[in-house]
Amino acid sequence: MAPLPIPDHESLGGAVYAMLCDGLMKGQFQPGDRLRIRELAEQLGTSVTPVRDAILRLAHDDAVVFRSPRDIRIPAITAARYREIRDMRLRLEALAAEAAALAATPDDIRHLEKNLRDNESALLSHDRRAATTLNQSFHFLLPQIAGMPVLQGVLRRLWLQMGPLIADSYDAGGRAMIDHHYPVVDAIRRRDPAGAAVAIMSDITLGGAAIAARVGQATESLLPPSATNMMHQNT
Repeated sequence: MAPLPIPDHESLGGAVYAMLCDGLMKGQFQPGDRLRIRELAEQLGTSVTPVRDAILRLAHDDAVVFRSPRDIRIPAITAARYREIRDMRLRLEALAAEAAALAATPDDIRHLEKNLRDNESALLSHDRRAATTLNQSFHFLLPQIAGMPVLQGVLRRLWLQMGPLIADSYDAGGRAMIDHHYPVVDAIRRRDPAGAAVAIMSDITLGGAAIAARVGQATESLLPPSATNMMHQNT
């Protein structure tokens, strides 16, 4: 992590928090990783105070477990917690995909297509960090295109918790981690909101099979009944 040349404490604390959030969502930390306040402060070129404040905020977001100042860890996600987050993502990201399909401009579609090309390059070069970053960016492009900042804020908190697990599962997921993005873009290109919703739900469930395996879930039980019905209606 690069030093943060920001003078006042309030801005510095926010910058540290934003950088740690970015790292969590993009999978730069793994479940079980221990965060050392002093070590992070040295990497960022700050005192320990803004780092400690940022970690306390992350604990409030359920993104880290603060057992003591010397024992701060990225939590492992239980099966029950995974199901809850997955079900929320299914509904919220489907809503974002529907709205994006109606709102997308040609420039928006080009941005989505570029994300796919860049992700293909990252997979080809076995650059997991770049691939996980591009995966997160793809999912956040949908509410951005849809013009839904409140929804994006809710998703952000979910991704703070899921980012490390997604990154930890990325190698096992292989092409499934990107293949399901193509139908999303195709549906948005056709201005097909229902198709876009189904495609992003398929990505979260079928593309996320490797993630589910990490927490002991069976792939065939991933979709809740309402989502299963919606997918069948659009096939």
